[in-house]
Amino acid sequence: MTSCSIVWFRKDLRVHDHQPLVRAAKSAGPVVAVYIFDPKEYEQTEYGFPKTDKHRAQFIRESVEDLRANLEALGVTLLVRHGDPAAVFHHLSQKLSIEEVYVHEEIGSEEREVEGRVRKQLPDASFTVDHGHNLYYPSDLPFDIHDLPDTFSQFRKRIEKAGTMVRPALAPPTRITGLVLPDDLEEGDIPSLSELGLGELEREPRYKGGSSQAKERLIDYMFTKDRLKVYKETRNGMLKEDDSSKFSPWLANGCLSPKVVYEQIRTYEDKHVKNESTYMLYFELLWRDYFHLVHRKYGDRLFYPSGLRDVTVPWNENEAHMEAWMKGETGYPLVDAAMRELSATGFMSNRARQNVASFFTKNLGLDWRIGAAWFESQLVDYDVASNYGNWLYIAGVGNDAVQFRAFNVEKQAKDYDPDGSYLRYWLPELRELPTPWIFSPREMGMVEQEQYEVVLGEDYPLPVVDLYESMQRRKAEFLGAVKG
Repeated sequence: MTSCSIVWFRKDLRVHDHQPLVRAAKSAGPVVAVYIFDPKEYEQTEYGFPKTDKHRAQFIRESVEDLRANLEALGVTLLVRHGDPAAVFHHLSQKLSIEEVYVHEEIGSEEREVEGRVRKQLPDASFTVDHGHNLYYPSDLPFDIHDLPDTFSQFRKRIEKAGTMVRPALAPPTRITGLVLPDDLEEGDIPSLSELGLGELEREPRYKGGSSQAKERLIDYMFTKDRLKVYKETRNGMLKEDDSSKFSPWLANGCLSPKVVYEQIRTYEDKHVKNESTYMLYFELLWRDYFHLVHRKYGDRLFYPSGLRDVTVPWNENEAHMEAWMKGETGYPLVDAAMRELSATGFMSNRARQNVASFFTKNLGLDWRIGAAWFESQLVDYDVASNYGNWLYIAGVGNDAVQFRAFNVEKQAKDYDPDGSYLRYWLPELRELPTPWIFSPREMGMVEQEQYEVVLGEDYPLPVVDLYESMQRRKAEFLGAVKG
């Protein structure tokens, strides 16, 4: 059999800043790449919806397609398979003599379990594992992972005080000896959405997957449109595409290295301007690193109902409330607009995410893990550490010094969508409502409902809970659990 090295791609769908690919290029033998669509990643969760739904699945499909083209340009074939990873590697070991496997580290328990089963199928192969998802390598931090500060602000201060450097991003290798596939080994097709057990998209994807698309967005946002200089002022906008960078889908799937983003920030500062906005984008990359380190420190506690706190918090069970939240039918426009945007596109702004998560946990009092799982299913920029870390934070059982933090979703709508344009875009039934009714249609009397042809309970839902009473009740329950 032909001897070879394998680069196993998972959540690192790029050829730039890819240490495993660079190492493989320097190895003695020919190289082949592998990506596996694991059916378990697309199965139904215990909550009754797919672990990965159609929007995220389509982004991954497109990213793998782009990766295949970029690898082909380097002379490397990407084998694509749909099946259990351990079985896939067992089959490959019957066709190839696999001497080395190069891979980026994944710290999630599910990913580590899969990797462990793959290793058992390749007892004679050596595995080389590299870090590749963050700005800073764990070994470069000015503290041990067990001493990671429990708040982001303290983490940021220690990083900046120590002057910790970001390692340079790696260029793609220029010379790789690609494996010539045996006649009985096919490259494999990328499975369709239906083959993954999912429905088809009802509209064109909002964001197209792939490293090539990531680079286009990076250049367009920073340099062509010159939006970085006002990032701090606009980043909380919820409707306009260029209010924020929108790099997260490509960062989450490894199509874009955060170190490349960091380097482009520095280039922009050198050529254009260095201000609070350029720092703020770095600040957001640092938040991403922090949640990864929290996951590394606490492991599976990220998924416990009590989160990172040693306290049992009571969570409500209410199927009607959960369904109303998922469908965007709660009777609160900001929540409903954001949830409908998510269902239609697989995305919503960070400001919207904070509000819908707060409403889910602090008004409805539902188990935050269900909300986090719904985001995992729907978001094209799903990242395990950032998603679950943020939900822990909002639910009050994560890295937050405040005992009970809650968002008033009506006030937030007025503050961040003052003319109601975001609400009108995603809630067409409320499009003709003027301010202030667009923010709180629940306050309209029969005269106003008739005037604007919006009958509550028919054209738009009645509120599923009282905004203030539900928050106060939940606060009492939460603080009672913490003190108890």
